[in-house]
Amino acid sequence: MKGNDAVSEAAIRAGCRFFSGYPITPQSEIVEYMSWRMEEAGGSFVQSESELSGISMIYGAAACGLRTMGSSSGPGFDLIQEGIGYIVSAELPTLIVDVVRYGNGLGEIVPAQSDYWQVVKNGAHGDYHCLVFAPASVQEAVDLVGHAYDKAEEYKNPAILYYDGAIGQMMEPIVLPEMKEHDPDQFSWSIKGRGGEPQKQVTSKCYYEYTTPEAYVENLQTKYAAIEKNEQMWESYLTEDADLIFVAYGIMSRTCKEAINVARKQGIKVGMIRPITLYPYPVKAFETLPETLKGVISVEMSALGQMVEDVRLAVNGRKPVFNYATGKMIPDTEEFISYMKNVLEGKEESV
Repeated sequence: MKGNDAVSEAAIRAGCRFFSGYPITPQSEIVEYMSWRMEEAGGSFVQSESELSGISMIYGAAACGLRTMGSSSGPGFDLIQEGIGYIVSAELPTLIVDVVRYGNGLGEIVPAQSDYWQVVKNGAHGDYHCLVFAPASVQEAVDLVGHAYDKAEEYKNPAILYYDGAIGQMMEPIVLPEMKEHDPDQFSWSIKGRGGEPQKQVTSKCYYEYTTPEAYVENLQTKYAAIEKNEQMWESYLTEDADLIFVAYGIMSRTCKEAINVARKQGIKVGMIRPITLYPYPVKAFETLPETLKGVISVEMSALGQMVEDVRLAVNGRKPVFNYATGKMIPDTEEFISYMKNVLEGKEESV
C-alpha cells in the first residue's frame, strides 16, 4: 500500500472522523483517499479553499471531541502554523501530517527532511511544542498514527506525523490495525452541540481558564516536562562497541543502516541511533556512549543540517559531533562509507 494511502486508512481505523485539507505534492494522495473513504466511515471530509480555512475547520471539529486530521507539505504547511498555534492554546488534540518536500518558498517536489526546525521547534509564535513522530517505513507510519492520537489526547496537544515524500510515495506491504470506535462525548471539555447541557467554550486557555498568568505558565511547564520525561522513542543499532555513531531518522536511517552493515564487514565499527520521536528528542539514547566512540554524525536530507543542534545538546560535549547535510539527496552506501573514513582520518571538521 502506498505510504500516504496507508496513513489515511490508519487514521480512519484509529477513529478519525473529520478531515480537511488541500492538495499539494507529495501529500495529495491523502486528500484524495480521504475524499471517498471518510464518507464510507461515516465521517466528514472537506477539501478546503485554502490551508488557512482547513486548519480552522480542524480546530472546530477537535473542540467537539472528534479525532481530526489535516495534512500538507512545503508552502501549504507554512499556512497552517497560525491555526496550529490556536489549537495548542486551546489545548486540543489533533493529528497533522507533514509530507516533506525540499526547498524554500515554492521549493521542489522531491523528498527532504528540511522542515525539522518548523515541526520540532514550532512554526507559530509563543511557547509550545507539538508531539512529533518520524516513521522510517510505511508500516511504522501506520503504527504511529494510533499512538499519536492517544498521546495527543493524553496531553491535550497536537501531534505531527513527519515523514519525507519518499515514504509518502513508496509502496510496501503492511498490516493494518483493527477498526476502532472513538466516542467524542468522553471528554469533559468537548462541546456537545446539544441543548440541556452546560454551556461550554473552547478557546485560548491562557486568557480564560487559568486564574493567573502564573498558573498558565506552570501548566505548560508541567505538561512539556512530562512529555520529555515519558515519551521519548528511539532505536539503537549496533552502538555498544561503535567507533562512530550515525544519528538518522526517516528514510535516511534505512540507507544508513544498510551502509553500517557493509562497513561492519569492512572492519569499521559503526552504529546508529534512530530518533522515532523528534519532540521529545530522545536524549536518553545518548546517556551511555561507548568509550571507544570517536564521533557522532548527524545525517539529514537538508542543506544546512537542522537536527545537528539537538544532537549536540544530547551529546553535551562528551564527543565530537559532525554534520552530514546532504541537501535533497540520499547518499548511497559508498558515500556513507567514504564519509565515515574521512571522519576517522580527521578530514572532516566537527561542529
